[in-house]
Amino acid sequence: MSETPLSRRRFVQGTLAAGAAMFVPDTRLWLPTDGAPAIVPSARQRPVMVNGVQSGDPLSDRAILWSRTDRAARLHVEWDTSERFTNVRRLRSPVAVAESAYTTHLDLTALPAGQDIWYRVRYESERAPRVFSEPIIGHLRTAPHPSARGGHRVRVAWSGDMVGQGWGIDESRGGIRMYDALRRAEPDVFVHSGDNIYADQPLLPEVPLDDGTMWRNLVVDGKRKVAETLEEYRGAFAYNLLDANARQFGASVPMIAQWDDHEVVDNWFHDLVLENDPRYTEKRVRVLAERAKQAFFEFLPIRRHRRDAGRVYRQFRYGPLLELFVVDLRSYRGANSGNRQRTASSETAMFGAEQLAWLSRAMRESRAVWKVVACDMPIGLIVPDRVRNGERNFEAIANSDDGVPSGRELEVARLLQQLQQAKVRNVVWVTADVHYAAAHHYAPERAQFTHFDAFWEFVAGPMHAGTFGPNVLDASFGPEVRFASTAPKPNRPPSDNLQFYGTLDVDASTHALTAGLWDVTGKRLWQVELPVAEPSR
Repeated sequence: MSETPLSRRRFVQGTLAAGAAMFVPDTRLWLPTDGAPAIVPSARQRPVMVNGVQSGDPLSDRAILWSRTDRAARLHVEWDTSERFTNVRRLRSPVAVAESAYTTHLDLTALPAGQDIWYRVRYESERAPRVFSEPIIGHLRTAPHPSARGGHRVRVAWSGDMVGQGWGIDESRGGIRMYDALRRAEPDVFVHSGDNIYADQPLLPEVPLDDGTMWRNLVVDGKRKVAETLEEYRGAFAYNLLDANARQFGASVPMIAQWDDHEVVDNWFHDLVLENDPRYTEKRVRVLAERAKQAFFEFLPIRRHRRDAGRVYRQFRYGPLLELFVVDLRSYRGANSGNRQRTASSETAMFGAEQLAWLSRAMRESRAVWKVVACDMPIGLIVPDRVRNGERNFEAIANSDDGVPSGRELEVARLLQQLQQAKVRNVVWVTADVHYAAAHHYAPERAQFTHFDAFWEFVAGPMHAGTFGPNVLDASFGPEVRFASTAPKPNRPPSDNLQFYGTLDVDASTHALTAGLWDVTGKRLWQVELPVAEPSR
């Protein structure tokens, strides 16, 4: 039987409240696996868990457990549905190797659905003497089974944009406080909506603030220059986990990660060549993207697709109430352009044909009450790119033409029309990217294109980056701003508390969905309750 919510809260807010409390020395854990007499190791002989633990991609019966060590070693895991570990199940990983930066991804299987899971992990050195690292205790919650009945409320949190615009870890100002805010919000799962790192934006040791004080960044290798090599991309991902709040969060809440542009370079597409950026010796973005994607999969708790190991788009069912559809608007897009082509082609691709077909089919087949599309870029907000050959290019879907859909809008129009034809109801979109919080309502009666049902799009971010906005909306799909945060000046620092996240709560009895937007202090800025529309079928 699962522990009560109070027990879970006590664990999350108590055991993990201090970083040192995550590490629980226990002399019983130092016995070699063959039962030989224990040898007290020196500190240098023990493997070290250098970046804590993370869990991710949770399903009703499994979840990915991630960690990283400093040498060849195996991860040993004990898990239980009780924080007292009275009925543990044990497993261990293959050896972590240098070729994958000594990272470990272990798929915990045969987990009970809709349960709190506590786990205790440690690394065992591969070479003699066989000794263990200090253990770490963590927590996750599995998704309810799709056929579960009653009593399973669902809370999803999301945000994006981490360590951007020169704002790194300033420990004197509390580090990356958003991770602490998210942990205290107690979501069942957190969706990172992209820009997990800013590989193209190094950090300076000090940044002057408007009030005369100084923001003092922790600066290490991986954040001293733009990332070009695989090791530099790895260093940018590892940087975030130097923050105590990030490690505590990783040991508390499972994450579903997607990517956007800054995991590689600003506004990238595969055919981009960085001819005019002297910071880069490797100019081919296609090469940089391959290195960045390898680091992305190494350093985040992601389950590899069995047929396509580099696939980012995927779906997650949270019981009968909610299903998440996580998309990838980077891997399949055409080049950024003026974005006003009248017919669909490879030039107008954003989702790409295969992903778009998957998304349409998966949403039409879903039996969940709410269908949530986690998109790494907004639909209607205008995100301009560079001027090329005298023409303004666009980075996102919208093209600043309020008429009928064109360019990348053609894919969205096709999807929305298919959902309407199949009578797929209760659809919401969540996104980040634009560095402010907003709520947009799209409706056909306000649109030039009318073959779709009204829906909501909620925007939240940044997590720990400069705050901007608001952007201008393109009217093609009839959006209306119901809420938008404002930045008094561009690039507001995290110390201004203008860092935002969102939540979706589905009520177990009424099945209504409540969307909320929050700042880093935990203050609710806006919310709306959405009643359930007629069933999809």
